[in-house]
Amino acid sequence: MRRKAIELAAVATAAVPGLTPTAVSSAPDDPADFDSALLLDSEGKRWRVRSPRHAEASARLETEFLVLRAFAPAIRAELPFLMPTVAGSVRLGSLSTFVYSHLGGSTRSVEELTAGPDALAREIGVALAAIHDLPRAIVSNADLPSYTPNEFRQRRLNELDQAATTGKIPPALLLRWEHALEDVSLWRFNPSVVHGDLHEDNLLVEGSRVTAVTGWTDLRIGDPADDFAWLVASNEQDFVGAVLAAYTAGRRDKPDKHLLRRAALSAEFALAQYLVKGIAAGDATMVAEAEEMLATLASDIAEHGGQPISIEPLPSPAAATVPAEAAPASVEPAAGAGAGPGLRAADGDVPAAVPPVTVFPVPAVQPAVHVTPIPVDPTPAPATPPAGTGGGAPDAPGGPDDTSTAALTIVEANKR
Repeated sequence: MRRKAIELAAVATAAVPGLTPTAVSSAPDDPADFDSALLLDSEGKRWRVRSPRHAEASARLETEFLVLRAFAPAIRAELPFLMPTVAGSVRLGSLSTFVYSHLGGSTRSVEELTAGPDALAREIGVALAAIHDLPRAIVSNADLPSYTPNEFRQRRLNELDQAATTGKIPPALLLRWEHALEDVSLWRFNPSVVHGDLHEDNLLVEGSRVTAVTGWTDLRIGDPADDFAWLVASNEQDFVGAVLAAYTAGRRDKPDKHLLRRAALSAEFALAQYLVKGIAAGDATMVAEAEEMLATLASDIAEHGGQPISIEPLPSPAAATVPAEAAPASVEPAAGAGAGPGLRAADGDVPAAVPPVTVFPVPAVQPAVHVTPIPVDPTPAPATPPAGTGGGAPDAPGGPDDTSTAALTIVEANKR
């Protein structure tokens, strides 16, 4: 890990001409997709380097670059948080590594966020509202995906079919999700700009303020409920309610009353997506982890009823109690089948509160962080920055409370 961080520092010098790193530390990231490092340069300025591990991750970074470029200064100025700025990039073989300007603040765990002050919950709600009220032209101009409610529902149904063919999803969950996806009344919402990958690791916080939002690789027009999935998975009803209240007050359009139901479905279904991703990658550990969490979720729903996601009560509660080991290889449409009775939402303009239940967020195990001085005169990677990238260095972070993305201390390098 320390060697990789030093390698990324050398790559950064090729991506940003004139950058002279003096210290480096590894940075938390999705270890299956990216290597990351935080740099300190000779002028005391900080940078973040993200290097993809495979072609799909590289494509995501390329997409994020297009997204960030689409955010004109006037649009950024209206947002209540900062966004990353690409300082430069370099292509090594078929993969592109990007260097970003430093953003103040640090990531917090879900537990830290939910235990924080009410003002922080309001900040998160305001940030969500600002994202969902962004002009749709940002998405269309960048040629990013756009889904109507029915297109989004059908896409999720197709993903469910794919997950079912693995034979590793408990039948109770397949039936529960299918019932919700076939309930068209649940899918009447106004599409909006959606971050698409919003969770605690993509929020930078200082005190009770959200200072920045990162991870813009999945921007699209679609269901705003997807950006609430990580909140619902926290199982902290008061926290979710406070965020939702601030979000509702900040939106130009009132959110639909079934938003939290679809968010709960998205949180549960993320485990199936994680399983499919693990199978596609041939990662046995990832697959086993997904299977274990799916089995636990199915057991929890069988025992406690689960968070309500369907509008109509399920007519046959016993149908979802099929043992997990009897999971079929595929699922035929079974309208009306599901697990446990559903609960009706209140007839207001905002979503009804959802009772707590264990919903496992998709794991993102972070590697241990090491801080390593950079040897003098590291040899940069032989690469040429692509046209259209580059940019000036950001202002140095100010104040003693300014921290890196991973709340790391970067030490100075030894000099000869």
